[in-house]
Amino acid sequence: MLVFSFESPDVTLETAGGKGLNLARLTRAGFAVPRGFIISTEAYRAFVEANRWLSFIGSARETLSAEDVSALEKRSAQIRAAFSVGAMPEEVESAIRAAYQEFPGTPPVAVRSSATAEDLPDLSFAGQQDTYLNVAGEEELLKAVVSCWSSLWTARAIGYRLRNRIPQEDVALAVIVQEMVPSDVSGVMFTANPLTGLRSETVIDATFGLGEALVSGQVEPDHYVVNTQMSVIRSKTLGAKELSTRSAAGGGVEIRQEASAQQALTDEHILQLAELGRSIQKEYGFPQDIEWAFAAGKLYVLQARPITSLYPIPEESLDPLKAWFSFGAVQGMLQPLTPLGQDSIRLVLAGAAALFGIRLNHET
Repeated sequence: MLVFSFESPDVTLETAGGKGLNLARLTRAGFAVPRGFIISTEAYRAFVEANRWLSFIGSARETLSAEDVSALEKRSAQIRAAFSVGAMPEEVESAIRAAYQEFPGTPPVAVRSSATAEDLPDLSFAGQQDTYLNVAGEEELLKAVVSCWSSLWTARAIGYRLRNRIPQEDVALAVIVQEMVPSDVSGVMFTANPLTGLRSETVIDATFGLGEALVSGQVEPDHYVVNTQMSVIRSKTLGAKELSTRSAAGGGVEIRQEASAQQALTDEHILQLAELGRSIQKEYGFPQDIEWAFAAGKLYVLQARPITSLYPIPEESLDPLKAWFSFGAVQGMLQPLTPLGQDSIRLVLAGAAALFGIRLNHET
């Protein structure tokens, strides 16, 4: 099948990629996901085969090293140039046009890449393939789809697959076409603190307008930390938020503004977001990295993926809880202590215990 709706029960990782699979799951679970459809990996493979490029792609990746940045860039440019001049099979083009025409008024859409080895619990391909915003009209949509397909072969993506020993011939790319949400406020949310590893904290970064400026690092957002267990905002740090990207045909308009003293989200919306994050985490069973947007007062889920950077929780029981203290690390002694050194420390601690009426010797 060439095109799937988000509601389709036939969506799989192999046909829709990681991002497409997650959006379909969120939609079926009842979360507010903007309307859209998935151009399947079958369409990608049909495009490649129709243009007789399978042998070229294979030869272009031979003898590549993940550490040779120059070679990766050169091969990537060759592959992407070949994609740009390819002809889309008629059945693929017709299916895409028909799906887009089901949107009333053929509104601007976001066109996002969704690779089959993406947004998985043990791998993070975030940002490696292309996204195009505010794409309007069928012809522009078709161009954006081909550009997304070719972004499977960016130098960064090829190198990442080489480093993680993912066979290049096994990957394919689906494309997400999703109605644009004219965001008033948008951002990202982590249902566990990615810096401290605390599962009891939700971390939210928020800015005005579209979230692409935040994701690309162009804007300093507000930063909120919520104690999820108690539904209490623990801290709020307001960012400069000098740049705001607003929806407009062809990609958006950047607006400069003075918003450092203005909170992007009300306290009520912060807690609403944290509760949404908790619900999405419950759906998946592990912490999530979520892209969201408020538009006209309604909260939308744009993407969700696992947080891959958290330190794993030990599987064994921690009851009763035991805390270990490294005396050597505190003293700056990072080498193993000799038996004489260990006995000396025991004698000192036993003597100190006597000050509190506790009788010990160096053996206890």
